[in-house]
This record gives sequence, structure tokens and C-alpha cells, in this order.
Amino acid sequence: MPLKASIIPVTPFQQNCVLVWDDATMEGTVIDPGGDVPTILAQIKARGVTLTQILLTHGHIDHAGGADELREKTGIPVTGPHRADSILLDHLEQQGSAYGIPGSRNLVPDRWLEEGESITIGGEAFAVLHCPGHSPGSLVYVSEALRVAFVGDVLFQGSIGRTDFPYGDHAALIDAIMTKLLPLGDDIAFVCGHGPGSDFGTERRSNPFLQG
Repeated sequence: MPLKASIIPVTPFQQNCVLVWDDATMEGTVIDPGGDVPTILAQIKARGVTLTQILLTHGHIDHAGGADELREKTGIPVTGPHRADSILLDHLEQQGSAYGIPGSRNLVPDRWLEEGESITIGGEAFAVLHCPGHSPGSLVYVSEALRVAFVGDVLFQGSIGRTDFPYGDHAALIDAIMTKLLPLGDDIAFVCGHGPGSDFGTERRSNPFLQG
């Protein structure tokens, strides 16, 4: 695959912040900088990556809490998530206080994203899919050409995103997974927001939340 990726666990929630870059140009994207910004910056430097984009899948504290600080320190704009998560991004400082993540800042992205748009990650085109349920504005970024997706907290290995938080919707989440993600093909591998990744076929066949 022309893209390289490094997972950087951040925050007490061990969220999978992902640094993705083009190995030819060394231009890269940070996906979901939830916190621990000095650690993220150190990884960018160590890999020799030139950061060109900060990308969010959704607005929960462990995914977005460090985005404003990273933007300030790099001068790189923040893209995503869907505007429906503005209610979460407007209260990141409050979330940080509640969950013990210091330094979290409220955030207004430089660009909101909508389903049907396409974005570039490491020089490759990724489709934007709106998959609400875990949060109202959760987005999934998928490259059908590369057969890879970044799904945030929509889908996990053997599980799905929690929907017992404020603004969660279990039925909407299941519908998004079943109608938007799984039909893309069993062979699409995904990186999720916590823990190891998987592929859509494995989850279609064995994920207990997707059976019946």
C-alpha cells in the first residue's frame, strides 16, 4: 500500500490517534488527536513527516481534545467531523474536566465534512460516509481502491461504538454499519478508535452486535 501508518495511543482511554503519510512525498495526516500533543508531535518528527492535515472522525474528548492545540502548534487546519457533532466540540473543555484529560480545548473545525465528499489522506482519495449513532456526526473515511477505512468508534473488532452516551442512537449506528459499511466488501480492512483493527468480512460473520 502506498500509505504508511503509525498508531499513537493517546489519553487515558488509549485512543488510536493515527499518523498516515505518503512514503514518497512524506506528507501526512493526523487522525483524531485526542490529547498528548507533545507525543504526537514527537512521532511526526521521528517519522520525518510533513503534516498537511488534522482530521477528526467525531467530537468525543478522546478523539478531538488535542486538535486545537495541535492546530495552534503546527498551523495546520482541522477538517471534520460532520457539523452534527458541534454540540460535542463546543464542550470539549467540560468533557476534559469530567474525564481527567487536562488541556482540552473547545474546537471549531476549519472545515466541516458531509457525506458524499471526498478527502485526501496521504495523497489518496477517501470517501466520506456519515455514520451516526455513537455520536451524531461520526464519519468514516474509506478508500475502495486501497480497501482500507478509518472508522473511528463506529465499529470495533468484535464490538461497536457505545451508544449510552448523550446523543447516542443504537438503531442508527447498526443501520449505518449494515447499510453503508458492510456492503463495501468483506476485504476492506479498518483501523478503529481503540484496540486492534479488523475487516468488514470478519465483523459481518462474527461480530455479535451484527448478527440477526
